[in-house]
Amino acid sequence: MESSLPGLEAILLVGGQGTRLRPLTIGTPKPLLPTAGVPFLAHQLAQARSFGVRRIVFATSYKASMFEPVFGDGSSMGLELVYMTEETPLGTGGAIRNAAQALTCGPDDPVLVLNGDILSGHDVGDQVRQHVSRGAAVTLHLTEVDDPSRFGCVPTDADGRVTAFLEKTPHPVTNRINAGCYVFTRSVIDSIPPGQVVSVERQTFPGLIDSGALVLGYADSSYWLDVGTPAAFVKGSRDLVLGRLGSPALPGPTGESLTLDGAVVSYEAEVTGGSVIGARAVVEAGASVSGSVLGDGCVIEKGATVVDSLIGLGARIAKGAVVRDSVIGDGATVGPGNELQAGARVWPGVVLPECAVRFSSDA
Repeated sequence: MESSLPGLEAILLVGGQGTRLRPLTIGTPKPLLPTAGVPFLAHQLAQARSFGVRRIVFATSYKASMFEPVFGDGSSMGLELVYMTEETPLGTGGAIRNAAQALTCGPDDPVLVLNGDILSGHDVGDQVRQHVSRGAAVTLHLTEVDDPSRFGCVPTDADGRVTAFLEKTPHPVTNRINAGCYVFTRSVIDSIPPGQVVSVERQTFPGLIDSGALVLGYADSSYWLDVGTPAAFVKGSRDLVLGRLGSPALPGPTGESLTLDGAVVSYEAEVTGGSVIGARAVVEAGASVSGSVLGDGCVIEKGATVVDSLIGLGARIAKGAVVRDSVIGDGATVGPGNELQAGARVWPGVVLPECAVRFSSDA
């Protein structure tokens, strides 16, 4: 759906270290990890373009030099991409302020701010239009969650005005939380002190509310996912492949699996649940792969089982091994007879000998 938001600029926050996704993020920033067959950010960029965004400023910090070689100037996606780097991390507000130096819009224009670890199906164009029509300082996307006690919650009044930013509490006053997509009026970004560590959640937004500025909440209940943990990252890739969230960047049809170029999957293997089989990966006879992301060049040997897991580049899961809810680093080997589950993480290059890790006694 192409929206009428001509000239809309965006800032994309991609400076985080992705510590919750280690070991996958040791060598690769989280926003570049393969998700449903392409780097995670490809989905965000394609969605932003579908809503009329044409120019995006990357706010980079961790492994900043890795982004431009992947996306270049954005022309292949119909975008203009610009890269701004923080020499030292400046927090969310400081990152936005630093990146704003590369904006070309005027002080009264809206600026879309996206977090580089969120998958969302909400109508960005409608969020921007509401921001402009109400003359808001900032408009926040709010999403509804089943358990808001794990998040800070964001109450609003009957007119949609945000009344407070509340830290995590056992008794939340609302099930609406900050979903990490903001529309700022440009002049509000320019009021953030430059070169300082600033948190929009703890400083900028509460300060605007206290000063009487209009901070709006754009609440909806569409698809939303923070992919910061391995389980969530796998779920995001799986949901894109299964079509639970649409993405113009998906490199193939939706379905039970997505197999990339050069992969070899035995007709006697079972691949289901929205799994991605990376380029040149091999899945041998009798192997079972469900709801997982297999990196390029990895090998799943005969009779091995991989469920809801992330398998790194060139990793090998040997004959009869079982990997559930786990992360296997690039180039690692899980030897025969191993059982990994419940959030196990194997670091890059590690070799687990036969039956080194078990959750049951029957070797």
